[in-house]
Amino acid sequence: MISATLRNQFLLRKDITFLNFGSFGACPKPIFDRYQQYQLELEQGPVQFIVKTGLDYLLQSRIALGNYLNCPADDVVLVTNPSYAVNLIAKSLPLNKGDEILTTDLEYGACDRTLNYYCEKAGAKYIRQPISLPILSKEQFIEDFFKGLTAKTKMIFISHITSSTGLRFPVEEICAIAKSKGLITFIDGAHAPGQLPLNLSTLNADIYTGACHKWMMAPKGCTFLYVNPSLQDQFDPLVISWGFNSTTPSHSRFLDYHQTQGTRDFSAFCTLPTVIQFMEENNWPSVAKECRELVKSNVKHFCNLLNAAPLAPITDDFILQLCSIPINSPEPEVLKEVLFNQYKIEIPVMRHADKVYLRYSIQAFNTQADLDILSNALTDIIHTTNLIKL
Repeated sequence: MISATLRNQFLLRKDITFLNFGSFGACPKPIFDRYQQYQLELEQGPVQFIVKTGLDYLLQSRIALGNYLNCPADDVVLVTNPSYAVNLIAKSLPLNKGDEILTTDLEYGACDRTLNYYCEKAGAKYIRQPISLPILSKEQFIEDFFKGLTAKTKMIFISHITSSTGLRFPVEEICAIAKSKGLITFIDGAHAPGQLPLNLSTLNADIYTGACHKWMMAPKGCTFLYVNPSLQDQFDPLVISWGFNSTTPSHSRFLDYHQTQGTRDFSAFCTLPTVIQFMEENNWPSVAKECRELVKSNVKHFCNLLNAAPLAPITDDFILQLCSIPINSPEPEVLKEVLFNQYKIEIPVMRHADKVYLRYSIQAFNTQADLDILSNALTDIIHTTNLIKL
């Protein structure tokens, strides 16, 4: 049972039923306090922090993160968000006219836009392979996905856990198949760190980005980008700064290029040892498991309430701490505002192509009572408005 002490570590407003941890996370008090200490240290001694002590903190963060991800610390660089990481990679991809990047039609919109932009510039194609919903099995998903593979495919880009549908994809199997075919794999793991154990040494993804400010609970603006050493020299920095052609180069051009980005507050990056310590002290695998069970135990109820079907089997293979329920709403943006303004529930109601999803997410501070509040609100809206059609 998750303790009340742990629930009270979060700074979220008590008058809001918060069921949208998936969008931007939320930072517990001990981590936020350490974050502010770094910010104060930066302001008290900006020169020493930016050119000396802060760099030591970054090294400590990368070492802690490397241990957490089971990969060398020098193969990860800290960036502000997954969109930044995707842009960094996309801008330098060696694409030729006619090349293809294979993805699904369920990816995050910002990533779709980024990769499509650079494909168009190169005369390449961004192939959004349709995935049949509901997903019936891993095998069916993999078969659907690889129907988009051609002799022109150069890279696979796929989410570990999707944003709009909340589904976990079988990236382990996909990376293995891609590797056997000599394809580059790029995994958008924005939602994965903290929701599930990550072992980048066995996953065999060539490139992986994960947000630490979501399920790991770091302060906003803390994300990692992992690149296999064999590919690191292919990628230019998005911001050319002192690390490019450095007069005092380090042992790693990858870090020189991407870690030194001019004057900025990188205090959020420095908190990662505290973040990981917080998770270890609170036995986070057990916390995450309890959250998953709460998510899964409510899927059928909300599907019945909204006259919908689950998007995939209700197992850890597909559903973790996020769950999206198809909802028939002619005005999803209005519905979202009604849920917040009238019922004090923070929850996304998202369009994806021609579908709309209500996505609840569960973190250590949530209880069944929060989902009951949502259920009662939806029931009321169904009976008193036209915002939900059954």
